[in-house]
Amino acid sequence: MQKTIFNITKMDCPSEEQLIRMKLQKFDEIKSLEFDIPNRKLAVHHNGKPEPINLALNTLNLDTSLVSTEESKVEIETDTSNKQRKLLWTVLIINFLFFGLEMLFGIFSNSMGLVADSLDMLADSIVYGLALFAVGGTITRKNNIAKFAGYFQILLAVIGFVEVVRRFIGIEKMPDFQTMIIVSVLALIANVICLYLLQKGKSKEAHMQASMIFTSNDVIINSGVITAGLLVNWLNSGYPDLIIGAIVFIIVARGAYRILQLAK
Repeated sequence: MQKTIFNITKMDCPSEEQLIRMKLQKFDEIKSLEFDIPNRKLAVHHNGKPEPINLALNTLNLDTSLVSTEESKVEIETDTSNKQRKLLWTVLIINFLFFGLEMLFGIFSNSMGLVADSLDMLADSIVYGLALFAVGGTITRKNNIAKFAGYFQILLAVIGFVEVVRRFIGIEKMPDFQTMIIVSVLALIANVICLYLLQKGKSKEAHMQASMIFTSNDVIINSGVITAGLLVNWLNSGYPDLIIGAIVFIIVARGAYRILQLAK
């Protein structure tokens, strides 16, 4: 067996990890994957040559480079699927619940920032859901679901972006900054919990400190919406909310593009 280490520059949160897992599931020669997200490293234990794996990773456009390949005598545990399923179900449920919560309060508070953030949570839910389907399903079924999910996300992102433009041009009532801040803080806490669970599940040492070193896209977005809520109050203007909403819709569209890449 070989152990090949890859450097993946744009692998900065668990969503990218699940995308990589789904992309590599078709390789029967792969025996295990070891992710080191803070250092952007992936160790693959496999039989055969590493070049096909490298080519598959490059299709994700995450800036992947092959670092080294050496013989490995590590014994691979095979009974880990049940643990992975439980972990994926946990983070999926958390993300989906906050998708509904942020969408509901985003509409009631007239905040495009919360609506956009809710779609980002939905995007994460889709990624984890696809990973669950991939554990026991066929590649064809996974690809079909990925295509539907990707196009659906792009549609939502385009509709949201058009609504942001319409509000920029027209006259809209001010968003409720207090609701923006409170709901975003709760979403931030939820994302931190997900990161903790995902990092804890990767090794016996739990990598708790490592999970605090890197900042995921979700945490950045939550912080952005909180900041926008404060600016709405201080500036007495709805523009900060619209700006953060536009930025998040672009991020959601980018995530949808990655999902579509998986279906190729």
